[in-house]
Amino acid sequence: MRDLHGVAVTDDYAWLADRDDPAVLDHIEAENEHTDAVLAPLQELRDHLFEELRGRVRETDTSVPIPRGAWEVYQRTEEGQAYPIFCRRPRGGGDEQVLLDQNELSEGHDYVGIGDLAISPDDRLLAYTVDTDGSERHTLRIRDLDTGEDLPDVVDLVYYGVAWANDSRTLLYTSPDEAMRPWQIWRHRLGDEPYLDQLVVEETDERFFLGVWRARDDRWLIVSSDSRTTSEYRLVDAERPDGRPLVVEPREQDVQYTVETAGDRVLVLTNRDAPDFRVLDAAIVDGELGAWRELVPADPDVRWDDVDAMGELAVVHGRRRMEPVTLVVELADGASRELAWDGDVLEVGGSSMAEADPAAYRVEVESPVQPRTWLEIDLRTDERRELRRTPVVGVDLDRYVAERRWAKAAHGVEVPVTLVRHRDTPLDGTAALLVTAYGAYEIPNPAGFSHSRFSLLDRGVVVATAHVRGGGELGRAWWEQGRLGAKPTTFSDTIAVTEHLLAEGVAAAGRVALWGGSAGGLLVGATISARPDLYAAAVAEVPFVDVVNTMLDQSLPLTVIEWEEWGDPRDPDAYRTIAGYAPYEALPTSPPPAMLVTSGWTDPRVGYWEPTKWVAKLRATFPHDPDRPLLLKTELGAGHGGPSGRYDSWREVSLINAFLCWRLDVADSRSIT
Repeated sequence: MRDLHGVAVTDDYAWLADRDDPAVLDHIEAENEHTDAVLAPLQELRDHLFEELRGRVRETDTSVPIPRGAWEVYQRTEEGQAYPIFCRRPRGGGDEQVLLDQNELSEGHDYVGIGDLAISPDDRLLAYTVDTDGSERHTLRIRDLDTGEDLPDVVDLVYYGVAWANDSRTLLYTSPDEAMRPWQIWRHRLGDEPYLDQLVVEETDERFFLGVWRARDDRWLIVSSDSRTTSEYRLVDAERPDGRPLVVEPREQDVQYTVETAGDRVLVLTNRDAPDFRVLDAAIVDGELGAWRELVPADPDVRWDDVDAMGELAVVHGRRRMEPVTLVVELADGASRELAWDGDVLEVGGSSMAEADPAAYRVEVESPVQPRTWLEIDLRTDERRELRRTPVVGVDLDRYVAERRWAKAAHGVEVPVTLVRHRDTPLDGTAALLVTAYGAYEIPNPAGFSHSRFSLLDRGVVVATAHVRGGGELGRAWWEQGRLGAKPTTFSDTIAVTEHLLAEGVAAAGRVALWGGSAGGLLVGATISARPDLYAAAVAEVPFVDVVNTMLDQSLPLTVIEWEEWGDPRDPDAYRTIAGYAPYEALPTSPPPAMLVTSGWTDPRVGYWEPTKWVAKLRATFPHDPDRPLLLKTELGAGHGGPSGRYDSWREVSLINAFLCWRLDVADSRSIT
């Protein structure tokens, strides 16, 4: 028991956070066995849903090649193999060279994830990082692409971020501290033992994470230092990686920016004097930055969120009331024009490009009913060429409908909702409904494409993505209205969207489910606690539910940086807010609906114990009810993102879809297609 702001707090399930206690693993394995037993009657449905999903995917496939100097790089998959194979071939045509086969790396491991792949400027070496348990603790290795053998250079415990210098002998990498916060950038020389590596940047402020990457212009290595609200960037000369880094703008609390370079010009996307950001640029002269010039001004109707430098042009992406906005800007004089996009409920963003060629700018376009499509645009003429459309096997996409609606929340605020359904599904108050939401970190919840969603749509389920406050769909204010002391707005928005859709006849009361993951899993838990009567089922994937205890433990990954998102419960006001909605603290007052909760044993972002403790507390609070099963499934060989292989991932989503079909009473229905 502990006293927190005059409140006596007892955590009866704190013991479940002791990974070394054999009783903990016994408890989790018992939960897994219980889940397997309850879901055993769904095995045939699960298998069928898996085969449906697998049948929609072209298993042997190749990505869009990315030109890079004399080569073009790509990845491909082969039927029956769980992981991609990373390759390159001569740009003008020629034999393929396998750079890295993730299937070979997976031998002997239940999990294998690739953090970074970086080809050296001389095209002879590949730096890559591998995580073999889902903990995001990577090992850095260097592969000789002429021989296919790895060099003796090995650096253990690295984070995301690797960047080659122009000499192809030096690279920068990121190292995490004990709490898995990336806090140091190191410089490694080929052939040196790791103890000889040189420290480039160290970030002592625990609110900040470091990152590093190589700029597209090959002139700079970019080092970022970001908290949730504040930024500071440095440029390292790729020709002189041991030189003094150039600070782009010293950090100033609540001023954020990102950096894009174009040789001796620097572009920044910043919120300085612009809540929804603007673009500035400046020249580098004699190693110092000159005066900033406004290139793209703030627009009260647009949230600018990305900028790409492409030779003499820049491309700036943003959102205007949920719709994509793309500007092409002349760096010489700032003249701009907006690209036009066709289609409703569209997502548009810049794609991976290794070269800054204004005649070959790439974007990715998708919607819930349009698979991801890669376009190449000549920015000078607006001529467009489709490079690739993600294959969808055996699906008539014209039979599905996506639309945008707006639901009224508190104080008349309109919350955008993206609805997807089969054309034959009636909106007469009889359909089943799945509501999905996220609502955190100013991250827009995209209205994207999903191969697995068709299994629900074909069974008459309407799927609604609620773009609630706390996300970034409608600009910085949308985030501010759903974080810190305003966080409960995220959950009330979710309830308002659900009630609105029921009132509009989109679905039947009693046939509504809620689904979210990570911070979206917190949303599920808090929403269910507030309105357990509103939903027939809920799925919470790796849910961040033990908010008070996690935000009090600075030894855990992410805690300190998260204070700017959730608040610090050492502050009495923040504690009262968090304890008022945190699912582990604020249980529902009546039995929750049927629930499927997932976790990952090695998850460094949401500790496995959070969902485990939450389920245990719910079990102790509410009597067992077979009509409201409470299920916990822990992946013992995976982390935050679940299984790493595509087939295991498909099996996991098919399990969730089977659970939803069961609880929404569509498990035995025939497909309506």
